[in-house]
Amino acid sequence: GSRSKQKHVEAVTLFEVVTMGRSAMQVNNMTWYGVIDDWIEAYLTDRDSSLLDLISFFIQCSGCKGVVTAEMCQSKDDSDVMSKMVEELDEDSVEYPLIQSGPYGRWFHSEFCEFVSVLVAQCQHSIIFDSYLMNTLISLLTELSNSYVRAFRHTCTLAAVKLLSSLVSVALSLSVGMENSQKLYEVQKTKTTRQKSTPQLEKIQKKITELQEKRAEIESMMDIIFKGVFLKRYRDVLPEIRSICMEELGLWMKLYSSAFLTDSYLKYMGWMMYDKIPDVRLKCVLSLQGLYGDPLLLPKLDLFTSRFKDRMISMTLDKDNEVAVQTMKLLVLISKISEDVLSPEDYSQLLQFVFSSQRPLAAAAGELLFSRYEAHKQQTLARLKALLQFYQESELHKHVVYLVDSLWDCGGALLKDWPTLTSILLQDSPGLTQAEEAVLVEILVASVRQASEGPALAGRSGAKKVMSAKEKKIQIDDCTKLTEHLLLVLPKLITKVFIPHRIFTLFCIKNVQVFVLHSQILAVLDLHSGPAVLEAAARTYLSLCGEEMSWFSVTRAARDSLVQRWVDQLTALLEGSLQVKCTISLHGQKYVLLEVLQCLCYCMLWSLNTSSETLSSRVSYICYNQLIAFLGVCDVLTAHSYQLHLWDPTSFGPLLYTPSPKLQRALLTFVCMQVFVGPDCDNQSRASDTSEVERLEDLHRRRNLLAAYCKLIVHGVLEMSMAAEIFMYYMKYYNDFGDIIKETMYRTRQIDKIESARTLVLCLQQLFVRLKKEQESGGKAHPGVQTFTSIKELARRYVLTFGDLVKFRECIVMIHRNGIEFVFQEFSQTPETPTPPYLSYLTILSEFSSKLLKPDKKTVFSYLQKHTAEHIIDLRQECWQPLIYYRASLLAVAEVEDAVSNVSSDKKLYLPNRSPFSKHKPDGTTPNTASHKSFYSIVTSHLHRMCIFFYCFRKQVPLSIQPS
Repeated sequence: GSRSKQKHVEAVTLFEVVTMGRSAMQVNNMTWYGVIDDWIEAYLTDRDSSLLDLISFFIQCSGCKGVVTAEMCQSKDDSDVMSKMVEELDEDSVEYPLIQSGPYGRWFHSEFCEFVSVLVAQCQHSIIFDSYLMNTLISLLTELSNSYVRAFRHTCTLAAVKLLSSLVSVALSLSVGMENSQKLYEVQKTKTTRQKSTPQLEKIQKKITELQEKRAEIESMMDIIFKGVFLKRYRDVLPEIRSICMEELGLWMKLYSSAFLTDSYLKYMGWMMYDKIPDVRLKCVLSLQGLYGDPLLLPKLDLFTSRFKDRMISMTLDKDNEVAVQTMKLLVLISKISEDVLSPEDYSQLLQFVFSSQRPLAAAAGELLFSRYEAHKQQTLARLKALLQFYQESELHKHVVYLVDSLWDCGGALLKDWPTLTSILLQDSPGLTQAEEAVLVEILVASVRQASEGPALAGRSGAKKVMSAKEKKIQIDDCTKLTEHLLLVLPKLITKVFIPHRIFTLFCIKNVQVFVLHSQILAVLDLHSGPAVLEAAARTYLSLCGEEMSWFSVTRAARDSLVQRWVDQLTALLEGSLQVKCTISLHGQKYVLLEVLQCLCYCMLWSLNTSSETLSSRVSYICYNQLIAFLGVCDVLTAHSYQLHLWDPTSFGPLLYTPSPKLQRALLTFVCMQVFVGPDCDNQSRASDTSEVERLEDLHRRRNLLAAYCKLIVHGVLEMSMAAEIFMYYMKYYNDFGDIIKETMYRTRQIDKIESARTLVLCLQQLFVRLKKEQESGGKAHPGVQTFTSIKELARRYVLTFGDLVKFRECIVMIHRNGIEFVFQEFSQTPETPTPPYLSYLTILSEFSSKLLKPDKKTVFSYLQKHTAEHIIDLRQECWQPLIYYRASLLAVAEVEDAVSNVSSDKKLYLPNRSPFSKHKPDGTTPNTASHKSFYSIVTSHLHRMCIFFYCFRKQVPLSIQPS
């Protein structure tokens, strides 16, 4: 059996064994150790033939199908072998085994590296020191690694550095043997003269000398490879080769620090941290992590740390997320070895990453922050105070949840110490300021949410989307502990803490089953009537009134009773004077008018939620120029639409209302005037003088307006075509509103993908028509209008939203057919107008050609031919260049020069600047505001309470689009 196995192994080459696969090797009872042992036996018998097989192995692993002959090997010139093999290499093949994608490429890389390691390991006690095998092999790999052919250079560089790594293992084993022999020699020397054995001492000394000579020979081989391969390839043009070099250099430094961990080698690691390829930088950082993680190696890294510390800190801002994360982990290791390495300025810069949008980076920065408080291990209050101080000094308000999420992995035990957190808040004199107590409440709420719902935060990516079984069990246990603890302390917290609206948030967290007496909530609402408290109370009722709650019927009745009591109080106060005509007479009282208008909106929402009779409504235009009016109309229209979907025929008649075209245009014009204001608008000079805070508040207001309007489209209140004007600004205002507009596109596409695509076409055609009219009129370009280049770029961005070609096949075909009709329909060719006026639109339409399937391209081309057949077309004339460009995109020929370059891109489109909401001064005198001061104070107090109407009703209206 062994003889037949030996014959089978001898019948194949080393390369054939590699390509055979691991499963085939197991079937034939073959392992790399057995294959190499058989090869060594053959080498001892006929070294030239065996060495020829080894050389052929590396040549074939490079993707070369050439055959190495004995004459080539006997030429004593490795360049001769290389030149012959280059002639045999298939230059047309862009792939060679080492870079093939998929499982095969990864498997081949692993097997290739394992072969080199096993080869050296099995030869270290025999032929590795015969001055023939290694000399030939190193010479060949050095020569081929310098080849201008990428396949040879990549494959043989990997083989050379893996060979050096294997030699490092041999040198280490020789060093261990030397140390053991030296210890044995010292023991023998300490024996008495009678016990001493001179022959034994000489034998041990001879062995030590032999081991020293072998190690010197191995180090000589390592030095040859380093100088012949590494020094020439660590800056190779191929990033894969640079990554290989830096990865192996880190391994050499860690394993054989006595020879490699010196400043003369560390400098290469520091230099390559500036490489432009992220993977090379990542390999450097990972290698340094291994070095800084070993306490025995730290003294040799002092000079490197002082020289490249600034570079490591700057790499936390790396554009590659993985590089930034690993660099932050490296700095955490450095900070733990000495507190003096990083200055206070360095910590101040690095700790801000706990608020990063990337969770892995934020978690690494959280570990750095938490490690600074390790001195307070037994003092929970001291650690919490340090944490509160850091948050207050960071001046990033409303970001506590992100701070808690960043500290969760490393400081979860502290953050989940809820008994301690609540006990501090319930103390009469906890030693905290009012601001610190407020932050501590935020931390408590955030930690409860984190434990019960997980780390899914808006705006933060990189978190695990699927929890493991262990994590689910931990979450269930935490929720159980939370419920048991909060049942006892929540009533006390509500009455004790001065910001009850944050404590109310605990009721809104899913998986935490808590319930408090309604009398305690009512007591708080009687004392606090601020918007924040009312909103938190509304959301609390929303959570407690869920049908999955066992007490939802009782809670719902209590909520309705509370709101109805406020309605009765307000009705009695106003004594029936709150009518639409009254609001007109109070037009001069700005603040009262806003409150009344908002109250009208909430009353309508409350009526929709509670009425059991057939409703009728007539939407009136009340004060067009007010933000509250717009939001109120949007909310009422959304409620009408959703109420119709949930209508139960057995209860009452539905409220039927369809916005008139006039109202739809009014809403659209208001949004365009209020939202899409930019650097080219008249109010920019005024905006430049405002502070950053005011600018952000204005942006938030504009995002709310746009989100409210887009929800009308998503809920089907407005026609989908009304979104065309909004889609026009997708590119121009991408940074401010791109997420809202993109989400609207996505939602409308889910409703009706054909109609959504038709809306995009309408958007492009409207922009193009405005441009043509402006060019023909020759008037001054409107400052807010886009250019032809921007229209084409907008079309290109629209194309990117169509991912699945099969799914959106009909949409793309419809876009092309619609575009062809837009250009050629109703065109009558005359000597004065030889080409269609909108012919240049075909250049924009060609952006969508890349999404057409091959059969559809033929269909669209035939449709184009049908429309152009009746016209006289001379493709040699420059005026028909857009048609040539479009035909080429359909026929998939070579790209042609942009034929619309003659169309002026400096001309801008015309955008109406006037609104149907004309601002005018009402007739008559304005009432004196002071005379109504007392009435205003009473009304305002009750109207603030009415804010809860809106949020209570929102429990039935899903909000598809949320502004930031």
